[in-house]
Amino acid sequence: MPRTAGIVLVGNEILSGKIEDQNAAYLCRELRHLGVEVRRIVVIPDEVDVIAREVGLASATFDVVFTSGGVGPTHDDVTIEGVARAMGVAVVRHPALVAILEHYYGTSLNEANLKMAEVPQGTELLTHETVRFPTILMRNVYILPGVPEIFRRKFDALRERFRDDPIHLKNVFVRIGEGALAEHLNALLRDFPALALGSYPEFSNPDYRVKVTLESRDQSYVEAALAKLLDRLPADAVVRVGA
Repeated sequence: MPRTAGIVLVGNEILSGKIEDQNAAYLCRELRHLGVEVRRIVVIPDEVDVIAREVGLASATFDVVFTSGGVGPTHDDVTIEGVARAMGVAVVRHPALVAILEHYYGTSLNEANLKMAEVPQGTELLTHETVRFPTILMRNVYILPGVPEIFRRKFDALRERFRDDPIHLKNVFVRIGEGALAEHLNALLRDFPALALGSYPEFSNPDYRVKVTLESRDQSYVEAALAKLLDRLPADAVVRVGA
């Protein structure tokens, strides 16, 4: 079975609109390319009980879980505590992380900085030469920072861990509306019931009115469905076809 993923975004700043999340969209695209199906995204406040509940549910439901945010040195960085509570373990100070912080901060190291050495007991540290600070893995939960640049750098260092059978995609851009398109899509699904078929209208693009997506892990299935759709559509309806 293909692997599934859940994403837990932690941060009052996202819920209040002060910060626009970039990490979930990036992660969905990257995991899709790797063949992992993202099944749920939740955005939750910086509250330990809420984090514990959502992470626990996601961990039990999906193969892998990614958290974003709440792992710094300040009062509202409570993701570690929430994950630990979800797993029923204590929060401990990891000696390897303490050593990294001591090397980085030197004599200016303080208790606030040392908060970044706290992990759920039983954590695995994932190191890579491209990232200065290890990624925290607690069972199937990858705990990532909220800063998009660091989030991407850390995920990129781990990405090959998640590679699965690829999902093959074809895009068809058409100049007819969804009302006229619907009968063709319904007929296509009758012939190809396992096809993941999407229809996305575009109101501001002068070149096309709808983008149709066809997806499957079976490349020949996608190719056959694409050929059938192109054969069904009016000759002047298709603007272009792409991957």
